[in-house]
Amino acid sequence: MDQRKRLESYRNRLYGYAVSLTQDPDLSRDLVQESALKALSAKNVPSDEPAFRAWLFRILRNAFLDHLRAANLLAGFMEEETEEPDQDVWTTEERMVDAITVRIAMAAMPASQRDIIALIDIAGLRYAEAAELLEIPVGTVMSRISRARQALLLRISDSNVTPMKIVHGGRRP
Repeated sequence: MDQRKRLESYRNRLYGYAVSLTQDPDLSRDLVQESALKALSAKNVPSDEPAFRAWLFRILRNAFLDHLRAANLLAGFMEEETEEPDQDVWTTEERMVDAITVRIAMAAMPASQRDIIALIDIAGLRYAEAAELLEIPVGTVMSRISRARQALLLRISDSNVTPMKIVHGGRRP
């Protein structure tokens, strides 16, 4: 598969990650475009698909961090913060309200928590991939995602959103 097609297959996930980082759809589109240009002009492209995916997300995250540096906002972003619902019952409107509720809750979270949730739960990276991208140990990723998920759950606990059951033994680690 040529590099453009490989890149295109991740476009929506990159955009979702960018929106979770920036909370700004226009800036997110710019970051995805900038990341795509960097990826397409790169000389050394990972051939292994998991490495390629992590590489793309690293390019996007670095572009975002560059944007923060330019705006003098990097320090705030890098700070560290210390039963499954029946899908047939949900209506389209309820799903939309739930999605909006979660987005609002995530927007109110510290950027470092949004970042780890976006990488693991939105972009679908494995813990090891996120650890490599963030240049931290896997154990740190595991503790950060746990704290971030708990913080998100607290933010939505008074809403109409029904938390999903935690599935153990999944593909994450």
